Amino acid sequence: MDEYRQANHELWNEWADIHVESELYNVEAFKEGKNSLNTLELEEVGDVAGKTLLHLQCHFGKDTLSWARLGAEVTGADFSERAIGHARRLSEEIGVPATFVCSDLYALPDALQGQYDIVFTSYGAISWLSDIRGWARVVNHFLKPGGLFYIAEFHPTAYCFENRDVPGDTTLQLQYPYFYSPTPLRFETKGSYAAPDSDFQGIEYNWSHPLSDIVSALTEVGLRIEFLHEFPFSVDGSMFAGMEKGEDGYWRLKGQAIELPLMFSIRARKE
Repeated sequence: MDEYRQANHELWNEWADIHVESELYNVEAFKEGKNSLNTLELEEVGDVAGKTLLHLQCHFGKDTLSWARLGAEVTGADFSERAIGHARRLSEEIGVPATFVCSDLYALPDALQGQYDIVFTSYGAISWLSDIRGWARVVNHFLKPGGLFYIAEFHPTAYCFENRDVPGDTTLQLQYPYFYSPTPLRFETKGSYAAPDSDFQGIEYNWSHPLSDIVSALTEVGLRIEFLHEFPFSVDGSMFAGMEKGEDGYWRLKGQAIELPLMFSIRARKE
């Protein structure tokens, strides 16, 4: 594991312990039966009952187990051993069967056998990956012929902007690169996106992946794109300062005359 992945691994181990106790993840509500999936992925993935599903970069398994509650036979994979430990305990506590595997994503074909009807990933996952084409090869490796790949993610265009540095001013500022560089962005992090008031401090490394690279990576391994959708709203109200929540439960930029793509989704099929 190189220095970037090692730093991110240490970060996500700490975050796993923080997130299971955080208000944002609200594990208690989940234990009582609340589904953690959004209407977007529920509608675009469709019925999963009786299907096998692999969730890449599953964190501590809430979304994985939500798919299981909808009838899928699920496997979750993540490189954080603490997250996988929490996922296994959560599965046992709520009585929902699931398999959880601890592995670096690129090493997963050596750690997990079989192929799946559905491979799924979502929200804030691929910016932690250095090699988007290697990621697509892993996706393809685990898909059955005729199988479905689905991703819902924050839009790479949105990742270019920031507006947190000027108190009281929600004007978006172009601050980060859109196109990929093998040298990642480095951030000194306090707390986490789920618990910003936590005392934890760490280093994180992220990579920019333009939409063209993501689509090309999937098509190069032979997947057929069924749709690419872009959305002017987000599941994350902390993406920018000054966002407001709509009646549909999604967050939008307040006071912006021109809409910015904040999320995208792709559904692809293995021929």
